[in-house]
Amino acid sequence: MIHPRVGILGAGTMGSGIAVNLAAHGREVILHDVSEAALARALETARRFFARAAEKGRMTPEAAEAATARIRTGARLADVRGCDLVIEAVFEDFDLKARVFAELSEVVAPETRIATNTSCLRVSELQRHVRRPARFLGLHYFSPAQVNPVVEVVQGEATAEAVVEEALAFVAETGKLAIRCRDSRGFAVNRYFCPYTNEACRLLDEGLGTTAEIDAVAKRAVGAAAGPFFVMNIIKPRINLHAVRHLEPLGPFYAPARSLVEHGEADRAFAIGEAGEIPEARARLLGERLRAATFLPVLQELDEGVATPEAIDLGAREALKFARPPCALMDELGRTEVTRLLTPLLERYGIAAPASLARVGALLGG
Repeated sequence: MIHPRVGILGAGTMGSGIAVNLAAHGREVILHDVSEAALARALETARRFFARAAEKGRMTPEAAEAATARIRTGARLADVRGCDLVIEAVFEDFDLKARVFAELSEVVAPETRIATNTSCLRVSELQRHVRRPARFLGLHYFSPAQVNPVVEVVQGEATAEAVVEEALAFVAETGKLAIRCRDSRGFAVNRYFCPYTNEACRLLDEGLGTTAEIDAVAKRAVGAAAGPFFVMNIIKPRINLHAVRHLEPLGPFYAPARSLVEHGEADRAFAIGEAGEIPEARARLLGERLRAATFLPVLQELDEGVATPEAIDLGAREALKFARPPCALMDELGRTEVTRLLTPLLERYGIAAPASLARVGALLGG
């Protein structure tokens, strides 16, 4: 068994979800937080999760009780000292994480692996704040971590290849699908998911559709199980804005839309009514804009070698529930049509056509 004892720093939504996943797969978990109340909530969340699993017949009552017992809590950082792997899941703030890693480096054994669950910060920059950077990497669990099947395994500039291979095996052993990716803003999945949601907000700002209309069209355009505004309300516009802002250094195309800034800074959900009947020309325009805003960052990350087309589509299908994942959809549409969709976007933002555009039609298996 790889990493039988795992420490988790942060008992919030992500930390507690990761703890549940690992305990369900036989790992002894030490969940650390400075808040005793947060630790108590996390334990209760785990207890309820395993109790429901037993009620639904997904595990025996004995197995549920054993899984619950595998999660222990500790309010001192030293409580994770004996762990084989420590996963940081504190608030998405670089300075806070850097301080945590500096302190953690003084506590854990030299052979302990350290991972960050960051969704948007550069792993290589965080890596500079640990004593042994070769043993540090990103393990980005998607929310809700106890059930979402995907984990991005992110190799920082100093991460040893053996540590990455070990992490890939650990992710598989704990019931998850691993997406291996190079360290880059947004990694493999948020690199295109954030621009997709941001473009939805731009369409709203430009008066081209209502939130309900854009959500309805998105379901057809990319096969989304739920539209972008519905999803942003679940993950919170504030959190989505935070992720989009971390992509902004990539260029003007990635700058947050006005309505996303307004709703994110106010921590206010988007109002979503009924779509009604959408005129065909408007539906076509909305769908083309959403597809183009998804295709462009996918092609750019392919140029940068962030992830393979197969890994990108795996994330779209399994983490985002896109029935029409971007690389497969581009291959289906063909290079001529994808070029037509991208041209207005490239001209609007002064972006050169990605080199990977030439591969469209054979991105998968080509």
